[in-house]
Amino acid sequence: MPNKAAAEKYLRKSKKLVAKNNKQKTAIKDLAKKIVKALSAGETGNIVDLTRQFQKTVDKAVKSGWLKKNTAARKKSRLSAVVKKSLKK
Repeated sequence: MPNKAAAEKYLRKSKKLVAKNNKQKTAIKDLAKKIVKALSAGETGNIVDLTRQFQKTVDKAVKSGWLKKNTAARKKSRLSAVVKKSLKK
């Protein structure tokens, strides 16, 4: 346990930040998994909405400073390549 009031405040603050970071991380990962699952199931109608939602979530993470710009670009590019490849078949 922290001994000083400032240390207690930092502990509260870090718990909130960890929760926020985990929420953003799981949102991005869950959307990516949903897209891959929809592709394997052959649900093409739902994929467009999911990819838009994924890109929006990743862009918001960049805007808030949670993700770096190039990391977001890489994630979006790789997922869109998978979508494009599976839709061609």
